[in-house]
Amino acid sequence: MTAINGSLLHEKTVLQVNNLKKYYPVESGFLKRQVGEVRAVDDVSFSIAQGETVSLVGESGCGKTTTSRCIIRAVEPTDGEILYRTPEGKIVDLAKLDMNEIRPLRRGLQMVFQDPFSSLNPRMTIFDIISEPLRVNNIGTRREREDRVAELLKLVGLRAEYMQRFPHAFSGGQRQRIGIARALSAGPRLIVADEPVSALDVSVQAQVLNLMMDLQDELGLTYLFVSHDLSVVNQISNRVIVMYVGRVAEIGPPQALFKDPKHPYTAALIASLPKPDPENRHARIIPEGEVANPANPPSGCYFHPRCPFVVDHCRQVAPPLEEIEPGRFVSCHRAREIELVI
Repeated sequence: MTAINGSLLHEKTVLQVNNLKKYYPVESGFLKRQVGEVRAVDDVSFSIAQGETVSLVGESGCGKTTTSRCIIRAVEPTDGEILYRTPEGKIVDLAKLDMNEIRPLRRGLQMVFQDPFSSLNPRMTIFDIISEPLRVNNIGTRREREDRVAELLKLVGLRAEYMQRFPHAFSGGQRQRIGIARALSAGPRLIVADEPVSALDVSVQAQVLNLMMDLQDELGLTYLFVSHDLSVVNQISNRVIVMYVGRVAEIGPPQALFKDPKHPYTAALIASLPKPDPENRHARIIPEGEVANPANPPSGCYFHPRCPFVVDHCRQVAPPLEEIEPGRFVSCHRAREIELVI
């Protein structure tokens, strides 16, 4: 274990997020005075080990994309630690660095974006797009970059001669492969994939997911995978983090979490998946009401207005994220006593 700023980091940990917060001010009036704040990410903690795929899941607006963008510093965090282990073994807190200090670390932190159509510059060739991280980081000569781009295109299942074409000549699945190649170009240590297959057809989704898993095995990549599709998450993840209104509801391996959820919100998400068996008509946990407003969240547990198992303690005290079984973390006061049917 390595200590930094009072925090412990396991030797295999690439990234550890401690108490991350991102609040957006709510302004009103001619003078734009702050009258409140939107708690997009509210005290989130987790870690990612080398070679692991950790998925963030939840409803739209739960804070999963904001969390991922805070980690790569595309969004400025309000508070918390983002401890990152560099390839040299040095541990840095990304949340405390300025942009000049972040820049040398960009090689190791890359992102695959959700929309393969808008994430590629239509006026740049595929060579320029994939080689840009190399050029920005002053890696290699022009010839070496051409060789690297050709190698990456073959690695993601495309032909090397495509490098002189423009993005409009490719399908959505091919564009996402190009986006993956761009993310790989500088040899990253951690890749943040923000809904990388949600804009693709189902058959193409499977191809891109299989490609990402093959690349992980071949290159030893580490993924933070953001998605709202539980079936995709179940296929690709080593661990799943379920978020609700900016907070972590539950963390666990997908096999255990999908079979035996411990948080009522997790159970509701899983129960919403279509079942191929028409005889499977068990009573399901369907939360009533609307998702809590992050600008005016309820007291205590944020899920309590919709929870069928709520008690007075839930309304008054926010539950901590506790390890109730090895590798299973839940923020629910009644996680040990309630039985959830999915």
